[in-house]
Amino acid sequence: MKFQLEDVTVYFPYDHIYPEQYAYMLELKRALDAKGHCLLEMPTGTGKTIALLSLITSYVLSKPQNPVKLIYCTRTVHEMEKTLAELRLLHDYQVQQVGPRAQILAVGLSSRKNLCVNPAVLASENRDSVDAGCRKLTASWVRAMAAENPNVPTCEFFEQYEKAGSSAVLPPGVYTLQDLRAFGTKKGWCPYFLARHMVQFANVVVYSYQYLLDPKVASIISKEMQRESVVVFDEAHNIDNVCIEALSVSVRRQTIEGARRNLNKMRQEIERFKETDAGRLRAEYNRLVDGLAQRGNLPISDTWLSNPALPDDILKEAVPGNIRRAEHFIHVLRRLVQYLEGRLDTENVEKEGIVTFVSSIGSQAGIDQKTLKFCYDRLYSLMLTLEITDTDEFLHVQTICDFATLVGTYARGFSIIIEPVDERMPHIPDPVLQLSCHDASLAIKPVFERFQSVVITSGTLSPIDLYPRLLNFNPVVSRSFTMSLTRDCICPMVLTRGSDQLPVSTKFDMRSDLGVVRNYGRLLLEMVSAVPDGIVCFFVSYSYMDGIVNSWNETGILKEIMQHKLVFIETQDVVETTLALDNYRKACDCGRGAVFFSVARGKVAEGIDFDRHYGRLVIMFGVPFQYTLSKILLARLEYLRETFQIKEGDFLTFDALRQAAQCVGRVIRSKADYGMMIFADKRYSRHDKRSKLPGWILSHLRDAHLNLSTDMALHIAREFLRKMAQPYDKAGSSGRKTLLSQEDLEKMSEANMNEMLY
Repeated sequence: MKFQLEDVTVYFPYDHIYPEQYAYMLELKRALDAKGHCLLEMPTGTGKTIALLSLITSYVLSKPQNPVKLIYCTRTVHEMEKTLAELRLLHDYQVQQVGPRAQILAVGLSSRKNLCVNPAVLASENRDSVDAGCRKLTASWVRAMAAENPNVPTCEFFEQYEKAGSSAVLPPGVYTLQDLRAFGTKKGWCPYFLARHMVQFANVVVYSYQYLLDPKVASIISKEMQRESVVVFDEAHNIDNVCIEALSVSVRRQTIEGARRNLNKMRQEIERFKETDAGRLRAEYNRLVDGLAQRGNLPISDTWLSNPALPDDILKEAVPGNIRRAEHFIHVLRRLVQYLEGRLDTENVEKEGIVTFVSSIGSQAGIDQKTLKFCYDRLYSLMLTLEITDTDEFLHVQTICDFATLVGTYARGFSIIIEPVDERMPHIPDPVLQLSCHDASLAIKPVFERFQSVVITSGTLSPIDLYPRLLNFNPVVSRSFTMSLTRDCICPMVLTRGSDQLPVSTKFDMRSDLGVVRNYGRLLLEMVSAVPDGIVCFFVSYSYMDGIVNSWNETGILKEIMQHKLVFIETQDVVETTLALDNYRKACDCGRGAVFFSVARGKVAEGIDFDRHYGRLVIMFGVPFQYTLSKILLARLEYLRETFQIKEGDFLTFDALRQAAQCVGRVIRSKADYGMMIFADKRYSRHDKRSKLPGWILSHLRDAHLNLSTDMALHIAREFLRKMAQPYDKAGSSGRKTLLSQEDLEKMSEANMNEMLY
């Protein structure tokens, strides 16, 4: 269907549109017109992605004089593929309606591991090894050697791509990662470097958050992006945590030992170069005197993760004299590694600010702040000069230099925290020194400054007013949408006590209480006997899940549950969990149904959908608070209180409830779907906790469902399932339409015009 939205003709690839999609497009258009940033919360399963894509691409078609580029950031490769599949459907429809001028180029970009087609490189098991394997075949000096000696191995795909030169381009169209690999294999070109090259010409780019938020990656991939770009962060409820991880570094004993090995190897290389090719080291020295900006444009195959801090003025300065010579720089790094090793050797938890830490490095290791600031770039320059290709072996020394540069650049928003043991395993010595970032706005600030519109959107952004404070920006539009339904297909319940009237909770003083464990088991047992198909259970942590499952096993509850349905469990091993999920789906498909035990902050809670019969009920056992004794969390809470006046309790509750909402939201993925959610903890009945759930869940939470015991919840579940089994009108009755056709939209716009005229 196509319809007018103010002055934009929107091309939408379906015959009907939801009212909330229309409202979402309206708000999004206002943000684009105002060239500002926006926060939009839209319930899961209401077609957020297609609404976004169709509005922004139609906006560009209607206003060809200012072409806007769309940068769409997702969290997982699976989400990226889903987005590109939606975009292809939309693109085909627009070309059919408008003709060739609607053609666009849309590219998905991922790591070499997901795009490489060279079987020799792909044989490596992890991402770093694939990166290093690629560098060994494509680095400029390797190719120069291969030109003289045909026995030196190179990558045929990269050579063909280079040979094609300016004719190596992608024709217009929408390319998923699989399409890129197929296109590369057919042409004999390297899909990874082709995609990297095409990103600057594409109208739509879909890639991971890190490509914009992690400064080490962003300055390679995203620095050419024009200011007239719209950046979308999808599923962005945890965006503050992604920002913080991008600027945090941990140093352990293994890092120290690895860095020592790296430095020894580099010293040997420097000695070898002095004997064979001293001119290279001298040329590097002269270049460093002129400043890093004089580095010139490197071949695409030599580009490296760049400086983890973002200030550009650093590039115009000359590198400090004491680290210009390669051997002097190695000596400085040795002193730094020795200092860090000494700091790790402690029996107490230590916490200090960046300024005092830097001054103690100065007094004890003799390294000043400016030298620290240049460590990462100096290492980068040295590794190019020494022609090092097996970068995966040098990750430890990169971590040390990453740490040094961040410490040398930022004076606030960070803490240094040294812990001798992990508190959850106090008998195993595992000292760790962490540079912990507390201010999410540091990583995202350049994104807000560089691009004209940034859209932060998700199904769970409540309470929405906290995000502008956490990320330190002013949105022009901030809206939360509810879900228009023809029937009440969501049934949230708050269960506060078992059938024996004992309260249930995962509060620390109650969680190991046998009465609570038994009541949780009884609740699940009652539900598996009444609810058909799949049931998903979320626990607050892996250790709590292990404890409860063990207790249920000993008391025989687990055996009773398994007489009704099979049980599958998420573990910390990705392969095991994937296998468990596959088998869970098979069990649901064959009609018997199954139960899946998962963890609120695990892999399954984020990207896996339990739509239709895969999830008819989700039980959230407890409130998934973060581990509140964590020193890093305590330091961040203190920073939030002092800088943004956000109270500790408010932030912890907000964080736990966005996680809980994310878990229960897995169960409903479309309007034809239905599902129940049980919040099993007495704390959910308190208004201050409950009010932080998203509006689309709260609007269905009736007062009668607030303070339930197990048998009351069972009664409500049976009634709800009986009601959902009745046939219903998908489009909605005349008074309550949930699917709008083209005529409905035309009537609406006419009515709006009449209102404005009279």
